[in-house]
Amino acid sequence: MRVLGIDPGLTRCGVGVVEGVPGRPCKLIGYYVVYTDPDDELPMRLLHLDRSLTDLVAENRPDSVAVERVFSQHNTQTITGTAQASGIGILAGARAGLPVETYTPSEVKAAVTGSGTAGKAQVTSMVTRLLNLDGPPRPADAADALAIAICHIWRGGTRARLQAAAVRAATAGRRVAPRPAPRRTPGGPR
Repeated sequence: MRVLGIDPGLTRCGVGVVEGVPGRPCKLIGYYVVYTDPDDELPMRLLHLDRSLTDLVAENRPDSVAVERVFSQHNTQTITGTAQASGIGILAGARAGLPVETYTPSEVKAAVTGSGTAGKAQVTSMVTRLLNLDGPPRPADAADALAIAICHIWRGGTRARLQAAAVRAATAGRRVAPRPAPRRTPGGPR
């Protein structure tokens, strides 16, 4: 499974692409950071982010997209930009017809470090180790995006398999009734 992970941000949006299967080592495909100029008008910044993420989805052809879920902060200006960037990331995946999942920061940290309260340095260190990289991905937004992609492979892949198994179990033994023939009204076309 190839996953494009997005660490949303309006000024810096991290993007990481990873391949793997649950429970196995993952392989780095690439990572990027999309920058927007804080001096530009908001619509232009969002448009640039939209075009860049759409291009990265098309270029990397992921099987799914994983986006860090926005969480409440005290700085409403920061969270507003992050939420807008998150929406653009979700839209980029949906527009391409891909499944999109969101993960909280603590879910991502727990998936890659074993602790939902790990710091940025721990996450970066584990991403570097898990992907067998020579050095840490820079800037931190890229490392976070890779962590989100790894989280989705390890947790999302398992989650999807469990959901599919539940659907199979729910529909097992169910018989589908034959569909009745259409009824014709007297005097209608035959």
